[in-house]
Amino acid sequence: MSEIEKLKELIDESENIVFFGGAGVSTESGIPDFRSKDGLYNQHDVQFDMYQPEYLLSHSCLVNEPKIYYEFHRQKMDTRNIEPNNAHKYLAALEKAGKLKAIVTQNIDGLHQKAGSKVVYEIHGSALRNYCMKCKKEYPYDYIFESKEPIPKCSCGGTIRPDITLYEEGLPDDQVDGAIRSIAGADMLIIGGTSLTVYPAASFINYFKGKNLVIINQAEINVRTAPNTLIIKDRIGRVFSELAKLQGIKL
Repeated sequence: MSEIEKLKELIDESENIVFFGGAGVSTESGIPDFRSKDGLYNQHDVQFDMYQPEYLLSHSCLVNEPKIYYEFHRQKMDTRNIEPNNAHKYLAALEKAGKLKAIVTQNIDGLHQKAGSKVVYEIHGSALRNYCMKCKKEYPYDYIFESKEPIPKCSCGGTIRPDITLYEEGLPDDQVDGAIRSIAGADMLIIGGTSLTVYPAASFINYFKGKNLVIINQAEINVRTAPNTLIIKDRIGRVFSELAKLQGIKL
């Protein structure tokens, strides 16, 4: 039996599946991940080379050097014209079939919702939402990208920021609660496209007490697993494309 046939068998016997994913889910849509050799953290850009990548995505940078922060955000975080790939589409189909109960994502691109998924916990927020730091007024998803001001300002004088969780900031309580509750109640957890190196998000998988654990990732993941864990070292888009063919799902 092939790995993908085994994955199909596990899905067939499960009724409460949760998917936990990271940047690798969106790379096949053209969005770079963070830590691979071609990832965001390893891209050389004269304008930003003097800064640590983590700093450019930090609360400190937003507050202390906002012009740098917004320039980096506009150049690197614009996913408005990016389309979902087969990984996103398969998960949406699995939810529609009643098997997948929730997606927990570290991504901020909104592609799961764009593919049709309804229950998505965005534990790092979304670049498609913006709000005023002072009065909390919400602004359209493209406001920061379209603004001619280096630092976008609200009518109240406050700074408009994307609704994403930066380094040094706490994760959104409602999203964390939903994610942990879903993982804890799942009978199957599929982890895909993540190196599990970003905490506290990576620790969420410790809440899983179900039967079937599956890990799909191109690179090796350093995580303690049960002996019966199914580990597939491959692109998640390819795995889900093949899986959809076996299940007769049209993506």
